[in-house]
Amino acid sequence: MAKLDQLTRHIESYVDSSATPAQQVASMDAIGNLVKDNALTLEALVRELGMYLTTTDDIIRARGIHLLAEVLARIESKPLDIATVHSLITFFKDRLADWRALRGALVGCLAMIRRKSNVGVVTDSDAKAVAQSFLENLQVQSLGQHDRNLCFELLNALLELYSDAVSSLGEDLVYGICGAVDAEKDPECLMLAFHCVESLARLYPDPSGILANFAADIFEILESYFPIHFTHPGGGHIHVQREELSRALMSAFSSMPFLEPFVIPLLIEKLSSSLLSAKVDSLKYLKACSSKYGAERMANHARAIWSSLKDAISTYLEEPVFSFTSKPIVGVNFQKNEIVTEALSLLQLLIRQNSGLLVSLIIDDEDVNMVFNSIACHEKYNDIPVQGKQKLHVIGRILYVTAKTSFSSCNLVFQSLFSRMMDALGFSMREINSLPTDNMLPPTGVKFGFLYLCIELLSGCRDLIAVSEEQGLSCDFEHETFCNMLNHISSSLFSAFGSSLSSSADNHLDPDIYIGVKGLQILAMFPGDTFPITKLLFENILRKFMSVITEDFNKTILWKAALKALVHIGSFIHKFHESEKAKSYRSFVVEKIVELLSLDDTTMPFPLKLEALSDIGMTGVMHMLRVLQELEGTVFANLSMIFVHRNLRSSETVVQLLECFSDKLLPWIHENGCSEEPVVHFAVEIWSQIGICMGFSVPFEAKGLLGAIMKVMKLAVGYCSVESQNIIIKKAYDILSSHTSFQFKELEGSPLVPGQYDVSDRDKWVLSIFASAVIAVFPQTCIPNERIVLHLFIITLLRGVVSVAQALGSMINKMISKSEVTETSSDLTLEEAVDIVFNTKIYGKIFSQTYQGNDAVLTDLCLGVGTDTSLQINAICGLSWLGKGLLLRGHEKIKDVTMILLKCLSLGTKSALPLIQDSQEETCMKNLDPLVMKCAADAFHILLSDSEDCLNRKFHARIRPLYKQRFFSSMMPIFLQLISKSHSSTSRSALYRAFAHIISDTPLIVVLSEAKKLIPILLDCLSMLTEDIQDKDMLYGLLLVFSGILTERNGHEAVAENIRIIINGMIRLVEYSHKSLVRETAIQCLVAMSEMPHAQIYPMRSQVLKAISRALDDKKRAVRLEAVKCRQAWA
Repeated sequence: MAKLDQLTRHIESYVDSSATPAQQVASMDAIGNLVKDNALTLEALVRELGMYLTTTDDIIRARGIHLLAEVLARIESKPLDIATVHSLITFFKDRLADWRALRGALVGCLAMIRRKSNVGVVTDSDAKAVAQSFLENLQVQSLGQHDRNLCFELLNALLELYSDAVSSLGEDLVYGICGAVDAEKDPECLMLAFHCVESLARLYPDPSGILANFAADIFEILESYFPIHFTHPGGGHIHVQREELSRALMSAFSSMPFLEPFVIPLLIEKLSSSLLSAKVDSLKYLKACSSKYGAERMANHARAIWSSLKDAISTYLEEPVFSFTSKPIVGVNFQKNEIVTEALSLLQLLIRQNSGLLVSLIIDDEDVNMVFNSIACHEKYNDIPVQGKQKLHVIGRILYVTAKTSFSSCNLVFQSLFSRMMDALGFSMREINSLPTDNMLPPTGVKFGFLYLCIELLSGCRDLIAVSEEQGLSCDFEHETFCNMLNHISSSLFSAFGSSLSSSADNHLDPDIYIGVKGLQILAMFPGDTFPITKLLFENILRKFMSVITEDFNKTILWKAALKALVHIGSFIHKFHESEKAKSYRSFVVEKIVELLSLDDTTMPFPLKLEALSDIGMTGVMHMLRVLQELEGTVFANLSMIFVHRNLRSSETVVQLLECFSDKLLPWIHENGCSEEPVVHFAVEIWSQIGICMGFSVPFEAKGLLGAIMKVMKLAVGYCSVESQNIIIKKAYDILSSHTSFQFKELEGSPLVPGQYDVSDRDKWVLSIFASAVIAVFPQTCIPNERIVLHLFIITLLRGVVSVAQALGSMINKMISKSEVTETSSDLTLEEAVDIVFNTKIYGKIFSQTYQGNDAVLTDLCLGVGTDTSLQINAICGLSWLGKGLLLRGHEKIKDVTMILLKCLSLGTKSALPLIQDSQEETCMKNLDPLVMKCAADAFHILLSDSEDCLNRKFHARIRPLYKQRFFSSMMPIFLQLISKSHSSTSRSALYRAFAHIISDTPLIVVLSEAKKLIPILLDCLSMLTEDIQDKDMLYGLLLVFSGILTERNGHEAVAENIRIIINGMIRLVEYSHKSLVRETAIQCLVAMSEMPHAQIYPMRSQVLKAISRALDDKKRAVRLEAVKCRQAWA
């Protein structure tokens, strides 16, 4: 047992008036833990608290009671016997009359009421006694916010946990809760208060019972809160959101159907409010109340609600978007509007509740009949007056909702309004029923307005059928009135929509084109194979669209709309697995589309053929496989024409086909989880074709053919699994080794001799394609004879084949290290590969016929051994991609690579860095060519930039986290020292260029950490980059980093130390003529500088305003706008 003096100390600490809240909480927690851990019994605690619970000192008594209550709240899960529970709840119930100690009494009652049955629960009689004491002693609205909150929590607990016990209190309970809620203002208390009202409704559900007698009083209390409007400032201690409070009030309103005579008129009235939030809330509340009050009660207000809904939709419905999106929207597409959405949702609910009444209101509505009469006079959309268009759109949306709500509402609206539409279009329903075929145009011109309304009705009934089938409802559609009517009239509708296409002009967003295409699309997308749309009609619709594709390709808008419609139909069929329609679609669309590739007809532009082919292929897996089959055959047929017959006109065709495969089909195959077998087959067949054509003079360079083949090979390999990649790589290696002039056996030795270095263009092209495949493999993929491949890459990268350099870097990046080698592995390790690349000798005579030196390695060539500048540049380029592969995986050899590059940049600089100094002393080097130094500087961009061509996650590179940050941290001290020691202008410019690349490609947050040291050099870099127009993009990238430093708070301290030189530098850039984005960003930097301390920037004010005055006349509007902002900031 705990010592009494320890308990006494905790109690005295709590009741002490000088104790801080934190000390009080600590004391409560300590006592609660003692009781939880059975170190102190509850009885002992009550005995020790005895004097504090009964003293006449109000403050001490209140604290003592509150302490006991808080301890009980902390031990709610501790079992207590019935007698103890009864004693405690009786004590706290009696304390409710002690207003001085009310908070503790409320906390105690709440803790006891919430106890679970398995640990000792309050009895029903005790709970009822608590409720009676509450109602007799408390005036809730006279209390503070925290105590009111506790009151509502206690009421909710009693109503939820002891509903049977407190229900007998009857009118006293209702009256007490009404008094507690009335005039409440606090959001948190209101949440609980509204929940109390909802609980009351569950307690007294009788519509003519006790609660119903208080209907007017309850409504009067709740009415004042609608609509919910917060006056509290944002933030603070208020944790209740407006939406949550509004939902709680809505639940309170909707929980009591007897409030219907009061609530519904209020909500209808608020629909005319000028506040948009009030309108939205009114619609939401009407929907919630309608669903709870029932059809009989809501029928009393149907006419008033219908009128208000029609007005709301008319006011806020925007003009439809007459365009076809990639997302299949079956009906007419409108911009989202919350009021319109809620209004239509409410209308749908009311129709579902009482379809006969609501549909009759719609049919007999004056506006509906006015629209029908007005649109009969106009054949084209643009002929309809603006006000008439708005009413047409409103009635169309209403008819759509009516048709899609239920079978009964759909039948009613079809029987009345659809028949009128058909008569207005010249198709009499009586005549149609008697005709064997109804495939004729009306005697009068087609009226756009009626076709528009037809589309809305058709969309609604189509959605009704689709939803019913998705939900598995067993409905006999064939006996529904609307289905029979549609079945009889469908061919006439087809003719009407088709004639709309024929008569419309190919204008931008022409609604007449939209209506014709959309109508045919909706007819084709009715679920089911035979009813209500027959198979024959479905096929006629496909024929109609295909005739547009093959014959009306000069009508761009119509052609694209027809293609989108075919795509949506195909996706719909694939989604619903429509068997008969799927067969028709494959016959009339897929097969016809793929035939376009094999036809010699050149009237239809080839890019349009490819667009149609790819879009139709992406409607389903089976369609894609058929498209791939045809595309593959066309590619190889044209490759044969190029390679065998030297038909260079076929090159453009092949390039377009391969680009379609790379940019559209391959990503779709990958994203949709299709089998990679056709991709593997395609890649392998490309290599087979290359092998066949190697006996001919191969014009790979013609019209981008090589680049297209490399791209498709890279992406195809990248999307495949390791097993599939092994198949492709093996095939590629076999072709490379057997059909080129490379001497693979001699490549096994060292040094690499001149014969191996001479590479024909044909072999270079084949090797480039092989390299593109190697770039995309997984680390686990096997590359045959890796040592020979490495040697081959080394000698060919010296010829300037960039893809080979990228492949070499990719191989090094993905190779396994010694620590990862298994006993069965025969692959070359990373360490062995690095040794091969850096230490393989290259025969000296390749540098110059007069060269007398020893054989050299790749790094020697980078440092200028020999006299061939182009060879040196190629070596540096290869080294940079090799370094990138090492850098990404975090290999320590990257240090050697960067030192080689720095040596190329720092000639003439007496460096204190040991590696560079030793190299300068040991290596006799001529002064480097400026082109070589520029290449070495640009190598740092290759190292740090995110490449799309290789060494990225898409092509499975190993990328160590934070590699850019580590490289930046290691390079900055070296660059700062080299720049400060450099006396050669050429070397300094090269160092600045490399430095700029590193800064531009490093995350800004890392650069900010070194901003103090970097700002002066950054400004020098910016100045240097203005000298050559070819550096304008690089200048802009570096300026963006600099602007980031100026605008980030972390960089302000560094900026403050360099204000003058920064402003001068930005003023110079304001006049940069080669790129407007540079001028615009420089002005934005000056705006940022205006926020620096006034005393520091004021001396520069006149210079800035003078420079900005010239920028106000800049030829680019964006620059002028920024100049205006800058002048205002500095004025």
